[in-house]
Amino acid sequence: MRVHVADHPLITHKLSVLRDEKTASSTFRELTRELVTLLAYEATRNVRVTEIDVKTPVAWTKGVEISTPRPLVVPILRAGLGMLDGMTALVPSAEVGFLGMVRNEETLKPDTYAERLPDDLSGRQCFLLDPMLATGGSLAAAIQYLFDRGADDVTCICLLGTPEGLAAVEAATEGREVTIVLGALDEKLNEVGYIVPGLGDAGDRLYGTV
Repeated sequence: MRVHVADHPLITHKLSVLRDEKTASSTFRELTRELVTLLAYEATRNVRVTEIDVKTPVAWTKGVEISTPRPLVVPILRAGLGMLDGMTALVPSAEVGFLGMVRNEETLKPDTYAERLPDDLSGRQCFLLDPMLATGGSLAAAIQYLFDRGADDVTCICLLGTPEGLAAVEAATEGREVTIVLGALDEKLNEVGYIVPGLGDAGDRLYGTV
C-alpha cells in the first residue's frame, strides 16, 4: 500500500478553516471541493493514458489521452458525495458510481446499505472518495467491494486520516494495488472512534445537520 500525505501550504490552510468549529456549512462545502481538486492532482499521478497523435497549427506531435476503460470515481455516501464535484472538475471524463456505507456506532464496523456500480470492473482504475479515514473499517470494506467486482487498482482520497486507520487498511488489503492520498495525518482516534484533532462529523458539517 502506498500512502501520500499532502504537504502544501494551500492544503494546510484550507484544512485549518475546515477544522474550525465556527466554519459555516456553505464554506465547508466549497473548501472541501477545492481541497479534493488539489488532492486529486496527486491521486491521479498514475492514471492510465494512451499515446495519441495531435495536429497543432504548426506540426504533428505526440500527446496522451485517458485510457479506456475510463477511471471510475466512487464517493462513499453520504459524506463522500461532498467530494465528488472537486474530483470530476479535474477528471470530467471519469465515470461515477456510488457506494452507501455507514459505521455502526456500537461495533464501529461498516454496514453497506446501497450501491450503484458496474457489475464488472475488470481492468478499471477506481478512485474512492471518503473525507475521514478513522478506524479504516469502511474504507477497507469499500476497497474490497471494488476488488470483488474486478477492479485492479484503487486510489482513496481522504481529507484526514489516522495511524490506526492506515494500519487497518494496510492489513486488510495486503498485496493489492492500493494508494491512499491524505490532506493530513492526524494524531489518533478517541475512545468512540473519532479523529483527534479532526474536524468533527464531516457529513453533518457538509450538510448542516450538526
